[in-house]
Amino acid sequence: MADRTDTGPTPTVSRVLPDGRLIELLYDPDRRATALAMSDGNGVVAIHDAIDLAGGERLVPYGADNNLIATGCVLLPSDVGAFTTQAELVADLQGFLHRYVDLSPVFEEIAAHYVLLSWVYDAFNELPYLRLRGDYGTGKTRALMAIGSLCYKPFFASGASTVSPIFHVLDAFGGTLVLDEADFRFSDATAPLSKILNNGNMAGLPVLRTMTNRHKELNPRAFRVYGPKLIGMRHSFADRALESRFLTEETGQRPLRADIPIQLPPELHSEARVLRNTLLAWRLAHRARVGSDASRQAEGVEPRLNQTALSLLSLMDDPALRDRVHAEMQREQRRLSVERAASPEGRMVRVLVALFADPSQGRISVSAIAEAFNQARVDSGQAPVSARWAGWCLRERLKLTPTKSNGVFVLPDSERAKIAALAARYGLSADQGDD
Repeated sequence: MADRTDTGPTPTVSRVLPDGRLIELLYDPDRRATALAMSDGNGVVAIHDAIDLAGGERLVPYGADNNLIATGCVLLPSDVGAFTTQAELVADLQGFLHRYVDLSPVFEEIAAHYVLLSWVYDAFNELPYLRLRGDYGTGKTRALMAIGSLCYKPFFASGASTVSPIFHVLDAFGGTLVLDEADFRFSDATAPLSKILNNGNMAGLPVLRTMTNRHKELNPRAFRVYGPKLIGMRHSFADRALESRFLTEETGQRPLRADIPIQLPPELHSEARVLRNTLLAWRLAHRARVGSDASRQAEGVEPRLNQTALSLLSLMDDPALRDRVHAEMQREQRRLSVERAASPEGRMVRVLVALFADPSQGRISVSAIAEAFNQARVDSGQAPVSARWAGWCLRERLKLTPTKSNGVFVLPDSERAKIAALAARYGLSADQGDD
């Protein structure tokens, strides 16, 4: 028998043991009691007041009087429900969302599967985020409440929340961050909460926060922020890399369905709890069986979009649904290409493609590039740019390498392959010149 070391009980929310057993926290709001559910890896689940592990560690549930749990700031299952099939579970989730929220048909299906993904997110290395974007009064908050109430250990916060508790709750509880009015707090890539979104979609990228111990010694701590996230906001983020992590529903695009209740009824909460219990049973049965399936990538989209969406696509068993999601991804790819082509960098790439269209052209001066770039700007009434700006754009934005020849900066023929790659990225064919 292994030696036991009495280190005191460990308050536990969830744990994946080395032998594959899963432990999850339960909270029954009617009895105001918590407990731990543990699966044995073979489909057998038992409820415990405490769990003793080999080596002496004793796991106990978080107390029912914990403020996050008792106030419903973090929602938990109350029991292990009865799970039948994944298809029936998805239909129940979609039916719940359809009753209370007016979503587009494809996004309704995406949201139901995103709920599933949230319950096994720790089986994947990268996740997308789900976003509702639109003006006030278009149903963003309602959608966040309905979808979030089904997700794995959802933690509800707003853009006005202070940063510290969000870091601590995500680190201690894991689960799903549900954040409303997000664009009020992080308007750029340096804002503290924005770091949660920039680091939180990929496993193994904690956020370091400066802390001191009781002796006032510097003791930085790594906070785990990886996990699914539901975001409500009015606008877009300025950070394009962050924007690429979202699957977005634009709210307020059509009249509200007549059967949608004006206010969320009390039974939503009891229905959501029953579904969370069933979702827990699904997690305990399927957590070890899921993983990324590279065969479900979409064609015709850039690797970043496929990388972001692959975990969600891997849980979609219906080929027709995957085709619909692929079509949405391809539509987003076209939108991104148009947006990039209209940017100053895209315009510069179009100019470079036109100038390098002649295969015999060995090199082109930066001043000639600036002149060609300015032609369209002057025609549209915009101020011309200098050759210095053109050189900066080539080096810093497009990562090309002008060289100096006979006292003149030129873009050599050796950059032709890079220009072709940039043309593809900005939605231009390698032989498509300025028009």
